[in-house]
Amino acid sequence: MPRTKTHVAHHKKVKRAMKAAKGYYGARSKLLGTARDTVLRAGVYAYRDRRARKGDFRRLWITRLTAACRARDISYSRFINGLKHATIDLNRKMLSEIAIADPAGFDSLVAIAKSTRRPARAKPLKLQPCGAAHNNPKRRDPFATLFLARATPRHE
Repeated sequence: MPRTKTHVAHHKKVKRAMKAAKGYYGARSKLLGTARDTVLRAGVYAYRDRRARKGDFRRLWITRLTAACRARDISYSRFINGLKHATIDLNRKMLSEIAIADPAGFDSLVAIAKSTRRPARAKPLKLQPCGAAHNNPKRRDPFATLFLARATPRHE
């Protein structure tokens, strides 16, 4: 009979796989090949979902904040934008905890967000072609065909 050199290492590897598959249903916890495949797949899911959990929690906090903001007549986006312009750096987790545990404190944050002035947005200028050379195809100057911005009243 041939001498086996890797028996202890192999046995240890099998035991590790079977121990990891403990509690799985049917052949997944009894047969080595199926157990290995299942443990490998479980590891892939665990790796993926450790990262996905962070997004799941962020979505939960945003949902809680949206509900709390709507109850106070402000949208979530205006609330976050107001806090940003007021230089209040609280993450969504802390904001949702404040909304649940301390409604009065959250009301004061909403008041700050509502009172913060946002910078006025400039109206976009209407672009028009300029110059007679643009209308004459025979005398077309490449620089005359550029569009120049003219401040024209917008019809709103």
